[in-house]
Amino acid sequence: MSIISKFSQADAQRAPTASPLVDPFGRTISYVRVSVTDRCDMRCVYCMSEDMNFLPKRDVLTLEELDRLCTAFINRGVSRLRITGGEPLVRRGILSFFTSLSRHLESGLLRELTLTTNGSQLAAHAADLAALGVRRLNLSMDTLDAQKFRTITRWGDLSQVMRGVDAAQTAGIALKINMVVLKGVNDAEIPAMLEWAHGREMDLTLIEVMPLGSIEAERVDQFLPLTIVEQQLSQRYTLQPIDYKTGGPARYLRVAETGGRLGLITPHTHNFCEGCNRVRVTCTGTLYMCLGQEDAADLRAPLRASQSDDLLNETIEAAIARKPKGHDFIVDRKGAKPAVTRHMSVTGG
Repeated sequence: MSIISKFSQADAQRAPTASPLVDPFGRTISYVRVSVTDRCDMRCVYCMSEDMNFLPKRDVLTLEELDRLCTAFINRGVSRLRITGGEPLVRRGILSFFTSLSRHLESGLLRELTLTTNGSQLAAHAADLAALGVRRLNLSMDTLDAQKFRTITRWGDLSQVMRGVDAAQTAGIALKINMVVLKGVNDAEIPAMLEWAHGREMDLTLIEVMPLGSIEAERVDQFLPLTIVEQQLSQRYTLQPIDYKTGGPARYLRVAETGGRLGLITPHTHNFCEGCNRVRVTCTGTLYMCLGQEDAADLRAPLRASQSDDLLNETIEAAIARKPKGHDFIVDRKGAKPAVTRHMSVTGG
């Protein structure tokens, strides 16, 4: 029996729960980011160490378990679901997972099914993803220089990613480019990246380095406040604040000269926590209520303890009741420790 037929039968026995998930600060949780794997075919210098130890298969949720977990959130009012990794498209059988989740788009319970990808596998999967209801995705890409791309990602091939961009646009998927700004590495390329992205009708979002996990580099050396970047760009472009939201943490500007949108994700210089409507689930079923905090809840145990979702729902409710007001991200040379010990690839992008 396929994932989709199996869980369509189970869904028929589970009516959506009426009460939405609301945290202690009155924020309704409508957006969940779910990692399907901690593995990746790149080793970006700000994300993970080159010599990573990945999780054993037994610790990772099966695709059926991930489907059931996602469905439990959807039945509690979650309308946006983002699939992440590691690199989600390296997970074996990933298209069957998207096929199964697409039933929630058809029912209307799920408004949007998206993913974040490094683009390495996109050329092979873009057409299928579009057919399954993926209308937009985030593509992580930090430079247009092939050699620098290899340096930043350690293993990546820019030409392969560019083929993925072409395939996604041909399939009708809207792309947003996510660029992590690294001081002295790619910050001088921001205007070129902006004009390239907008020239292809893609949004560009700039992201400050986040202190997640131990890596070889010092993040204080990588960190460049986006307040400085915005000031520099304003000397070259006309930047107009706009009221545009995607459900994520970015605030957006319109670039008058290109007509495109520029997003800024600023966990350090402009805390975005006040309107946080999202939580993250790892591929092991660990629920993190905040990207920048260590508190978490184990959803794998209740998933595997019972075929009923009662215990799973109780665990989710208890976790949301502990969701903090905000994170504690600090990039500081003192102590030289990451604010959070886990790597970004563990939590999901």
